[in-house]
Amino acid sequence: MHNRHNNGLKTAALLGLLSALILVAGQLLGGSGGLTIAFVLALGINGVSYFFSDKIALRSMRAQPVSEAEAPDLYAIVAELAQSQRMPMPRLYVSPTMQPNAFATGRNPRNAAVCCTQGILSILDRKELRGVLGHELAHVYNRDILISSVAGTLATVIMLLSRMAFFGALFGGGRSSDDDNGGGALGGLLLIVLGPLAASMIQMAISRKREFAADESGALVTGDPLALASALRKLHAGTQAMPLPQSNDLVATSHLMIANPFRGGGLAKMFSTHPPMEERIALLEKMAGTRLPQ
Repeated sequence: MHNRHNNGLKTAALLGLLSALILVAGQLLGGSGGLTIAFVLALGINGVSYFFSDKIALRSMRAQPVSEAEAPDLYAIVAELAQSQRMPMPRLYVSPTMQPNAFATGRNPRNAAVCCTQGILSILDRKELRGVLGHELAHVYNRDILISSVAGTLATVIMLLSRMAFFGALFGGGRSSDDDNGGGALGGLLLIVLGPLAASMIQMAISRKREFAADESGALVTGDPLALASALRKLHAGTQAMPLPQSNDLVATSHLMIANPFRGGGLAKMFSTHPPMEERIALLEKMAGTRLPQ
């Protein structure tokens, strides 16, 4: 679809913008040595996250694997959707968390895992649950874990470069503005202040684009956008009523979840990795050519 193609182009453009920001930051620091060190460190940090993202995310939610005998309806829905896309069956997990939420993780379809909380299983009907699972499988099929890992690597490089600039300025490592090898004190200050903010904003934009794309792709997989729209309404109410604590492990996992697990408001809402729920619902209703009752 046109919107899906546009989302892909916008994500590629945002990744390109992150890469350009790294080149500018490297020039401001005045040498390739620091840039190389930062890039290697970022690759190592995010490489671990990429290959072990499933274990990290599942552990943060205390999720346990479930068999077909233990969760026959959940297993049947996922098996049907995976078969319709000619994709491998992912591993299934259930988290004891009563907040209604779900997420998918794994670096590719053969290493994927889908997790539902007890809360989501208790409040959604079968059609709504199928819509949510279609969304999660779309993340896997769209290779969103790879995209978020690349974005995370690039953002980490910028963060490391800004810290290097900060400590360089703090301990007298800055260069004068006429130094051919560096960007001067003003450039270093801009990198320290604006670099991390710009990286976070771009990474947030990428995450939001992938959520919209997964909503659209998931609705196409299930053929029922209104079921997902109805589920999102319930999930928004449920997550706001029972927000999760913002511990480090849950913050690191939150971008994977279908609904923002934290109570958003003010600046927190502005910088959320999830797009506004009303916009997501409106997109799904537009796909279906109708509106749900409020």
